[in-house]
Amino acid sequence: QVQLVESGGGLVQAGGSLRLSCAASGSIVSINVMNWYRQAPGKQRELVAAVTNGGSTNYADSVKGRFTISRDNAKSTVALQMNSLKPDDTAVYYCNYRIFSALGSRDYWGQGTQVTVSS
Repeated sequence: QVQLVESGGGLVQAGGSLRLSCAASGSIVSINVMNWYRQAPGKQRELVAAVTNGGSTNYADSVKGRFTISRDNAKSTVALQMNSLKPDDTAVYYCNYRIFSALGSRDYWGQGTQVTVSS
């Protein structure tokens, strides 16, 4: 059973930086898309950033220019560098690996890591 494990969350002041990392506990290959989602209290989970196995990236408008997603295909890991953090970035952040096949898509999720940005 493959499990994703996030690390790097914590408490930071506004304007600060954090780097989140995500790794798989078991063997997992051919990951089409690696994503970072976040969920703030009382809000729906939202996509923050995505990176394909070809290296194409996509970001939520609210984090463009501040966050950078990167992946290491050899290690099946993904990272999210978060700069110029704002209190609105406070949320639980989840990594997600999505694999496409002829049968459809399969998702793997991490347990989440808390990011708290103080004003």
